Amino acid sequence: MTLRGLLSIGVILGALVPVGAQRAVDLDSATIADLGAAFAAGTLTSEQLVQRHLARIQAYDRQGPALRAVIALNPKALETARALDAERKAKGPRSPLHGIPVVLKDNYDTADLPTTGGSVLLEGSLPPDDAFLVKKLRAAGAIVLAKLNMSEFASGAAISSLGGPTRNPHDLLRTPAGSSGGTGAAIAAAFATVGLGTDTGGSIRGPATANGIAGLKPTHGLLSRDGIIPLALSFDTGGPMARSVSDVAAVLGVMTGVDPADPATKKSEGRFETNYTKYLNAGALKGARIGVGRDFMGQDADVDWVMESALEAMRQAGATIVDVRFPSWLLAAKGEFYNAIRYPEFAAQITDYLATTGPQYPKTLDQLIERARKVNAPRPDGGGPNPGRWTLMKREAGSGSLDAYGYVAVRDHGLPLVRGVVEGLLAAQTLDAIVYPTASTRPQLIAAPPDVPGGGATSPANIANLTGFPDLIVPAGFTGDRLPVGLSFLGPAFSEPRLLALGYSFEQLSRARRLPVHTPLLKGESILVP
Repeated sequence: MTLRGLLSIGVILGALVPVGAQRAVDLDSATIADLGAAFAAGTLTSEQLVQRHLARIQAYDRQGPALRAVIALNPKALETARALDAERKAKGPRSPLHGIPVVLKDNYDTADLPTTGGSVLLEGSLPPDDAFLVKKLRAAGAIVLAKLNMSEFASGAAISSLGGPTRNPHDLLRTPAGSSGGTGAAIAAAFATVGLGTDTGGSIRGPATANGIAGLKPTHGLLSRDGIIPLALSFDTGGPMARSVSDVAAVLGVMTGVDPADPATKKSEGRFETNYTKYLNAGALKGARIGVGRDFMGQDADVDWVMESALEAMRQAGATIVDVRFPSWLLAAKGEFYNAIRYPEFAAQITDYLATTGPQYPKTLDQLIERARKVNAPRPDGGGPNPGRWTLMKREAGSGSLDAYGYVAVRDHGLPLVRGVVEGLLAAQTLDAIVYPTASTRPQLIAAPPDVPGGGATSPANIANLTGFPDLIVPAGFTGDRLPVGLSFLGPAFSEPRLLALGYSFEQLSRARRLPVHTPLLKGESILVP
C-alpha cells in the first residue's frame, strides 16, 4: 500500500474517535509520550509512523535540499514496525520506546547493517553483533530506521568519504557541525523521533546547537561504549539527540547499566537511573543557582543576544545568575591537553576495533592510511577522497604511544587538575550548573576552513570531556539570520537528573525549537493524540 493510502486510513481511524478528547500534533513536535498515547488510542501505528519518516527522508535527504544525512536505510524497518504493532496489540508495549523509530550515527555497530565510521575504507563492514546501546534500544522495542553520515572516524569537518558532506537544514550553505552532524541534521529535519550520537570533544553538542535540537553528552561511564568505533576512550561517550528534553530523558534511561565489556561503566554502579523522565520539572529553575561561563561569549553579537535573553528568562523564573570565570591557564591549555590524549588513543584503540572487522579490511591505522592512498577519485554517489581527515590520520599515527611521557603526564596529572578546578567552580558558589553558549559563533560555512583541532581557548567544546562531566544542550533561540543557538548546562559527574530538570524548565520558557525552513511538513503529517 502507498504512503498516501496509509495516511488516509489514519485519518479515517482518527475520525472514529471522539474529537473532543484529542489534539492534533505535528509530526516534528510529537514527543515519545505523545506517540505512545496515539499508539494506545489507535490513531497511529508504528508502521504508519515509520512510513511518514521514510517519506521525509525520501523528500529531503537525496532530493530537494539533499541534506545527505543518511548513509543507509534499514530495509526491514517496516517489517519490524508491523511486528511490533502486532506485539503491542497482543501483549502491550515493552517500554515507552516500543515502536519508536531511532537513527544511529554510523559508528554504532549494527549486526544487520554495515558500520563504517563514514569511511570508504570500511565500506560494507558488518559487525559481529550490535553495540551495547543498540541492543538496549532494540530490547525496548525501538526500531533502527537508518545509519547516519558523520565526520569520518568521528573527527574533522562534517564530511565523510562514504557519505560526502552533510548540509545544515536551517542553511544549506552551512555545516551541521561534527562529528554527529548526520544525527543533528536528521533529527532537526524529523527523519526519526530520536537519534544517537557520540561525543569525544563536542560531537553531540556541536550538532545539537547547529541544528537547533536537544542533546546530552552524559557523564563518562554512564553509558557503555562497547561496539562503538573509538576515537579516544578517555573521552568517548554515546548519547541521545532529540527535538525535546523529555525525549532525551526517555531514551537515556533505556540505555544505562553496567556493562562488563566496558569497565568505565563500573563508575555508574549505584548512580545510574532507568527513568530520567521523573525528574522533569517545569519549575526547576526556581531557586536554582546558575553560573555563567562568560569566557565563551563576546565572539558573535547575535549569539550573545540570545544568551543574555536566556539568562533573563531564567532570572524571571526564579534562578539566581552569577558570573563564573575559568582560569586563563585552563583556557590556554585545554586544547593541548585534549589532543595529547585524543591522538595517541585513536592510533592505539582503532587497532582493537579493526580486529573485529572481516579479513578484507585494514587492521592498523597504518593500513588504513595505505588504503586511503588508493582512493583518488570522486564517486558517483557523492562520496570520495577526504584528504582533510586522512591527513589527520598521519598526525595521529605519529603522535606517540600510550606510555609516552606527554600522554601519561596529561592523563595522570592534567585531567585530574582540570576536573578539580571545575568541581571547585561549581562548589565555591553552590551552583547547580554552569551555562554558556554551546557554540560561541554561528555554524560555519561548509566552504570555510575547519575549526582548530581540540578546540581553541575561546571554545567551550571540550571542558565536559576533559572533566568527564555531563553537558545538556537545549535550544535557546535564533540569530537574526535564522540560525539556531543552543545553551549548555554543565554539571558535576552523574548530575543528569538535575541538568534534565533545569533544561526542561528552560525549554518550557524558551520554546525555541523550529522545524528547519528547508524541510517543511509534508501533507498529512498531523497526529491525533488523546
